[in-house]
Amino acid sequence: MAEREVNAKAEMRARATRSTSTVRAAATPSDRVATETCPPPGPSARMTRRELLRGLGASAIVALAGCLPIGGENVPVPSPPPTAAPDATAAALAEVTQPDCVITPRQTEGPFYFDVGQVRRDITEGKQGTPLLVTLRLVEAGSCAPIRDAVVDIWHTDASGQYSGYRGQGDDGTDTSGETFLRGMQVTDVNGLVEFETIYPGWYPGRTVHIHFKAYTGERKFITSQMYFPDDVTDTVYLAEPYSARGPRSTTNENDSLLADDPAHRALMGHVTQNGDRYVASLTIGIVR
Repeated sequence: MAEREVNAKAEMRARATRSTSTVRAAATPSDRVATETCPPPGPSARMTRRELLRGLGASAIVALAGCLPIGGENVPVPSPPPTAAPDATAAALAEVTQPDCVITPRQTEGPFYFDVGQVRRDITEGKQGTPLLVTLRLVEAGSCAPIRDAVVDIWHTDASGQYSGYRGQGDDGTDTSGETFLRGMQVTDVNGLVEFETIYPGWYPGRTVHIHFKAYTGERKFITSQMYFPDDVTDTVYLAEPYSARGPRSTTNENDSLLADDPAHRALMGHVTQNGDRYVASLTIGIVR
């Protein structure tokens, strides 16, 4: 295993100077290793969480992070520099590099999670809405030490308040079975950072605007919780299409059943800034291992 991790790290360094990339994957339960190019987009690019964490191992997770979908395609890309998250604004970086490293409150997973099995940065799948960059940093509570090589899943609704992969949503019983929009996973870098390109979430009756997330490794699950957005920012975003077509939302941060009940959950409020035509939402996730 140690030799395999050394090989994977060497491969990652070489990938920064090559235009192609390979990933090391476990070919059989006996850990026989094969080398192949980045998987094509679509169902063949998916893997279960067990395959990601147990079948591949930590070194292969890092190697796989170099085959992230960009613009709907899996393209080999070099790993980001260890000192900064790619494409993050100065405001987002300031928020995540100087965080308040307290224990992040846990919240319910909710009824709309499933293992999407896609390691990807861009999770929009063509969904329309205000562009949003989500920047999450996983750290040790208290010391602020970054936690690297952990998997972070996020999932949220589209502008109309619908989750992918479920039927019977909303008043009209919308069916999104088989779809995977606005879901994905990333692996934390040396700074404990992950980023997702997505859209500003919509709302549905009874809940304020939020994004679900969970962080884990092959050995344990660290946290499942939700990130929230300031009401004034949401009100501004919802003045534009496609959000405005739905009319005023019925639930805000002040009367949300989960957020309003416990003042400690205010620690789940994202730091949101505007950068041109998109927003950047940052949150530091503090855990105790």
